[in-house]
Amino acid sequence: MGDASSLGFGHFIAQSDIVAKVLLAVLAIMSAISWYLIVYKGISQVVRQKRSQKFLTFFWSATSLEQVQNELSVHGVHEPFGHLTAHSLHAQAHHAKFGAAKLEEAGSEQEFLTRTIKKVLDEETTALENGLTMLATIGATAPFVGLFGTVWGVYHALVAIGMSGSGMLDKVAGPVGEALIMTGIGLAVALPAVMGYNWLTRSNRVLTTKLDAFAFELLNFLLIGRTLQTAGRGGRPGTVPLAAVNY
Repeated sequence: MGDASSLGFGHFIAQSDIVAKVLLAVLAIMSAISWYLIVYKGISQVVRQKRSQKFLTFFWSATSLEQVQNELSVHGVHEPFGHLTAHSLHAQAHHAKFGAAKLEEAGSEQEFLTRTIKKVLDEETTALENGLTMLATIGATAPFVGLFGTVWGVYHALVAIGMSGSGMLDKVAGPVGEALIMTGIGLAVALPAVMGYNWLTRSNRVLTTKLDAFAFELLNFLLIGRTLQTAGRGGRPGTVPLAAVNY
């Protein structure tokens, strides 16, 4: 009973060799990285969604693209939709002023705006996916790292039992059970990484879908004109919100 009560995680660490300790350190580092990515990107995602919703509310309530441009100039860009709008407006103004002065500016205004919007969309998608590869790698490899530690521990436990000459169940079950700790640690590292990866991937997919739809609307607004006007009551021209324009 005394020997059985001494078995456990502490005893496993004390009796493990350099390979097992290195594997345990690797799992600890993988766990720290995965939790950092989950927390950091999770908070960034929530903040990004709030800022994006705020900008979209302002954009669809604006009376002209000039008003949107002034707002971006004063308060800056802090989310993907504002980033896309700012670059698109700058590209339109640049093409109107300088034309196709360089190869990257070749083509009509529509072609130049389309390339600019696609470039910004690619940049935003890359930024959203940054770190997810590491998270997916940890989720996929952590169980195998833990399993390798278990196999290594079982091997040494069986060798030690064979050298002692005792094959009693209580002498075998304890060391082998300790070796299974590594598999449990590997699963404990992998599960949060996989769940965090799936959550972040879906959240990014929803955001990029909305961004693609917004990019299409923005391109249409830019091609129609920077100031959208319609006849108000009494036949006098007046500005209307961007959301009120029909195609």
